[in-house]
Amino acid sequence: MKISFIVIGKTDANYLSEGIGIYEKRVQKYTIFDLQYLPDLKNTANLSIEEQKEREGKNLLKCFAPTDWVVLLDEKGKTFPSTGFATHLQQLFNRNVRHIKFVCGGAYGFSEAVYSRANSLLSLSTMTFSHQLVRLVFMEQLYRAFTILNNEPYHHE
Repeated sequence: MKISFIVIGKTDANYLSEGIGIYEKRVQKYTIFDLQYLPDLKNTANLSIEEQKEREGKNLLKCFAPTDWVVLLDEKGKTFPSTGFATHLQQLFNRNVRHIKFVCGGAYGFSEAVYSRANSLLSLSTMTFSHQLVRLVFMEQLYRAFTILNNEPYHHE
């Protein structure tokens, strides 16, 4: 099982980068994990939001193999409690999914082509977070899910 987390653009704030790095190391104790940064689009001043999403979408689609299970972090996605997310991950493992790719899009979300390719949508909250902050929140929840699955004391009920 391999898990990738694909994000558009570098994480700007040092405190977020530091936190993401901490959880990245922790997750790597449980599975093969990589964090992929796709470059931000350049010269976007004359592009509409839809054009930006389309260009980002083309770059994202190049990252997906036909057998990848693609999960978009999206406000319209399914919400889980932490234990439910852990159970969902376990179900994917049990289905013999070889590579799960979680994707955090740019500031405007995803193109229709990326939505069409996705296997599922995941929402971390009904609240809105910056796409920068979502990265840290997701990494913590991914780590939490692995500790739940391994009956470790990190998560408290």
